[in-house]
Amino acid sequence: MIKKICKIEDLTGQERLANNVMSSDYNVLLSEGTLLRKEYIEKLRELNIKEVYIWDEKDAESVAILKENLERNFKSKVKDILEKHTYCHNEELIELSQTADHIITNILEEEEVVDKIYDIRERSSDIYEHSISICSLATVVALRMELSQELVHDIGVGCLLHDLGLRYLTTDYTNCNLEEMPELECSEYKKHPVYGYSALQSENWISNISKNMILYHHERIDGSGYPLKATDIPLECRIIQVCDAFDEMICGIGCERVKVYEAVEYLKNFKNIKFDGRIVEVFLEFTAVYPAGTYVKTNEGEIGIVMRQNKQFPGRPVIRVVKDKEGNPVNVIKDLLVVNNIYIKEVIG
Repeated sequence: MIKKICKIEDLTGQERLANNVMSSDYNVLLSEGTLLRKEYIEKLRELNIKEVYIWDEKDAESVAILKENLERNFKSKVKDILEKHTYCHNEELIELSQTADHIITNILEEEEVVDKIYDIRERSSDIYEHSISICSLATVVALRMELSQELVHDIGVGCLLHDLGLRYLTTDYTNCNLEEMPELECSEYKKHPVYGYSALQSENWISNISKNMILYHHERIDGSGYPLKATDIPLECRIIQVCDAFDEMICGIGCERVKVYEAVEYLKNFKNIKFDGRIVEVFLEFTAVYPAGTYVKTNEGEIGIVMRQNKQFPGRPVIRVVKDKEGNPVNVIKDLLVVNNIYIKEVIG
């Protein structure tokens, strides 16, 4: 890992600062180790800051479910189709059935797809990227559960269309707590599963399985969900509930954005309460608690960066220690699966 200078216009939103960014009067605007989200980059541009130092983390081995270029292409396709859509005019939506199959095919083409641990990152996101992410996550869950090819297809289609109802809302639902929304806006937001389901209810090209996923994706097995407060929930709907809740939390759709490890803890806490415990366990088997590139502090006070995951041990990655407990720069690789007395105490960036 090396420090390099990067122009603001070349930043993509996944870099980490290698130096503090200072104002003209020497106040710290962004501290070393900060993940440069897109909103931070825009602010730096507004402040006329031309370049920053970032860490070149080429030795951090991030494993994604979909390759970046494929995910970008699928998002463009989904966005183009959904933005053309108006209520009850569903001709273009049929193409999403093929898009789901393309996503599933690309996942199946990856080696050891059901054995990997994936680095799923906290991020800002829109409903199009969110839908692609849900489709990918639910597909891996379905494959690990050895569900039929037909059911995997229906799950993929349901995931791509699960938030169709949000297209009919004017309420701002990004990075906000539903409980703090004005009552009228919150009530309207909670109707989006019904809006999406109603728009497709009479369509023959989409299965009842996929339609029910749209209607039930915010339900919970204890009846605390919405809009129906249902408790008798089909398997495919329970799968999307877990994947959707997790991804919403880490990208801030209908809730305040949280760190990946916090979303993991949420699923653990509500396993067999709000969510099907079997599905949560399958999901957490392939979800890295600390994605590659995450800055962490160990129980010994060291600062490190997660380099790669250990199969079957999502909470015990390999880290590169960059500062010892006294704060001195070091460069030491520690495999937390081998060094049993060290564990990650907190995420710091």
